[in-house]
Amino acid sequence: MDATDKAILRLVQTDTTLSLDDIAARVGASKTPVWNRLKRLRDDGVIAREVAILDPAALGLDTCFFVLVKTSEHDAAWQDRFLAAVNQRQEVIEAHRLAGEVDYILKVRVPNAQAYDQFYQGLISDVKVFNVTALLSMEELKSTTALPL
Repeated sequence: MDATDKAILRLVQTDTTLSLDDIAARVGASKTPVWNRLKRLRDDGVIAREVAILDPAALGLDTCFFVLVKTSEHDAAWQDRFLAAVNQRQEVIEAHRLAGEVDYILKVRVPNAQAYDQFYQGLISDVKVFNVTALLSMEELKSTTALPL
């Protein structure tokens, strides 16, 4: 990957609606080489997918919780149940397994605290957890999908 590939990626990761002409002009290349580079970056999996990023507040999903999950079980069967429970819940927009005192962190988007409680009740009915701590995000200070290139 060279400097031109990175310049193209910086542009498309912030706006995939740019035309080939716009991208080519901004990176100082012609349209066909830019198209070929984009195709290669997609084929190589560098560009994993192209999506629309929606505004949660515009959709009534104003409330964001970070959910810290501790478990006393670490066997494969429990992990499979937990993963299935997380994957079937649309409210979970990110999930990470962690090192340290907390085993998992979930980013959950819901309309309000009552909807979070419904999510929580469903989760703990599907999978046994040792401890769950929910942290309400008061204000989103930064949010980006752009990777540092």
